Amino acid sequence: MPDNAAAQQPTAPAQGPNEHYHQPLNQPRALRIGVAGPVGTGKSSILATLCRELAGELSMAVVTNDIYTDEDARFLRSAGVLPTERIRAVETGACPHTAIRDDVSANLDAVEDLEEAYGPLDLVLIESGGDNLTATFSPALADAQLFSIDVAGGGDVARKGGPGITGADLLVINKTDLAPHVEVDVAEMVADAEHARDGLPVLALSKHDPESIARLADWVRSVLVRHRSGTHVPADPGPMAPHSHGHDHT
Repeated sequence: MPDNAAAQQPTAPAQGPNEHYHQPLNQPRALRIGVAGPVGTGKSSILATLCRELAGELSMAVVTNDIYTDEDARFLRSAGVLPTERIRAVETGACPHTAIRDDVSANLDAVEDLEEAYGPLDLVLIESGGDNLTATFSPALADAQLFSIDVAGGGDVARKGGPGITGADLLVINKTDLAPHVEVDVAEMVADAEHARDGLPVLALSKHDPESIARLADWVRSVLVRHRSGTHVPADPGPMAPHSHGHDHT
């Protein structure tokens, strides 16, 4: 029997080549943050930004969702924001909301595979495929939800509401640097969003604005603190509104 107490300690899980954070064994599983929003609102860019900001202090992984491709995963891998093996793609084969709301098993499998391979992880970001203003994550999949809209979609988008806008833990109004080119008043758009969200946080974001990026990263850190302390309770923004697709009638 070794007489050195240190030799009797359990072996830590194998770490990836860029690993430098070790989660204490008594901490909860990785925080899972869902990122949803319509097509073209910059969800993948938000994920890339968060990885650049936080990968130096947190152990992270990403799961993307696309209907028939792994385009978003390939974008993130090519951007070099994380080791490529920490970015997994789920091809939903159906409307994007299905895999984040109705049957989350494929995403849960991907998250759990990443945690088993590279854990302990601090944070897993899960990107929805582009959907509409009603897309929300099941709380069985995401502990917190970020919903993205952008100024190029029109200054009135925030007033249109929907569960994603009104109930997500954080609403991001993205691409604010484009506002002068699309004749949108960002301050008015933020005010509309704050009114629609009844006190829930709103963040005007541009990937060219370091201050807004720092605020986004701080929001994630604050959720992680609450998650680790056991005081964060996943909230369901509400079910998606009834809707149909052309293929439903064929």
